[in-house]
Amino acid sequence: MADERGRERGVYMISVAAELAKINPQTLRIYETRGLIAPKRSPKNTRLYSEQDVGRLRRIQELTTELGMNLAGVERVFELEAEMARMRRRMRTLERQAKRMERELDEEIDRVRRSFKRELVPYEPPGQALERVRDPRDAAAVRIRISRPDR
Repeated sequence: MADERGRERGVYMISVAAELAKINPQTLRIYETRGLIAPKRSPKNTRLYSEQDVGRLRRIQELTTELGMNLAGVERVFELEAEMARMRRRMRTLERQAKRMERELDEEIDRVRRSFKRELVPYEPPGQALERVRDPRDAAAVRIRISRPDR
């Protein structure tokens, strides 16, 4: 988290950021005007670009020069990437909730099963005798053996 904040901190002036991204400072200003990049500002209103900003500038260059996109296409790509990131976060949240609910459901099923064991009442069909036999593997379990009288 601290590393991420360091990447977001504006440290490069426009000339340094442009050099790092291998673009012209005027191009940087165009990207800012289009809303593709939003540098921090110093108290004296100087643009300060972060590591994250420089990475974004490089990505813009990649999309425009290597893939031939125009700036409207780059804007759309960034919108879609942001939407995908939101969806991934939402999916992780939903997966955690589903796992928690699954655990709770398993615990409730176990609780109900344990309560049934205590509430079971043997049924003795007419003409047959039920004999209770302790199960040595489970002290709480009782097996029922049906013995039929000779006919």
